[in-house]
Amino acid sequence: MLIVDHNCRAYREKRSLAGNNKWNGAYYYSKEIVDNIIPMIETDRNWITINVPGHAYDHSIVFIHNNLFPDLYSWLSSYEDLILVCGIPETCGKVSHLGMPICLPLSVDVEYVKQFRCEKIYDTAFVGRCPKRKGITFPDGTHIIEGLPRVELLKMMAKFRKVYAVGRTAIEAKVLGCEVLPYDPRFPKPERWKILDNKDAAGILQTQIDQIDGRYPA
Repeated sequence: MLIVDHNCRAYREKRSLAGNNKWNGAYYYSKEIVDNIIPMIETDRNWITINVPGHAYDHSIVFIHNNLFPDLYSWLSSYEDLILVCGIPETCGKVSHLGMPICLPLSVDVEYVKQFRCEKIYDTAFVGRCPKRKGITFPDGTHIIEGLPRVELLKMMAKFRKVYAVGRTAIEAKVLGCEVLPYDPRFPKPERWKILDNKDAAGILQTQIDQIDGRYPA
């Protein structure tokens, strides 16, 4: 079994040039996939947890992180027998020509995030990467939390009662006891972001892999 993850030299070089954008969800999700999900999975497939063109293998499980620009994964057409793990169902159809898409709900390391819970002393903030708020106007008084290492971001987010967030950030906000507010027109209902621990997600993924690889029928 081979793994291409955030430790890949090409990815580290790419990330070193990303400025504040290096503190992105794909990087931190990859770390949790490697630490908390892969060790719990039985499979002979390889693993690709980040997106670096040319760095993959046939017969792999590939995590698709970018839901807005799935064309960034078009290079995967050079590889065969791929399981493409998407975090939202809307992405599955967009990458189905590259392999077998499945939807695995986004998850976080719940116990890790819980340690940052604290008293709420501020009202509302946007939390995420700068590009995600492009074109969005938030109400006056909304704090902007972005461009921070994850530990600092979690410490700061925990102090807010309400948070504009999507994806794993929204899940982390819920773990921290924040109310999640909608801002992205693609995701008008914050209740879609359910608290799910990495280890529970691993169990879901194991079942999906087994069904695809014939270990038992769907």
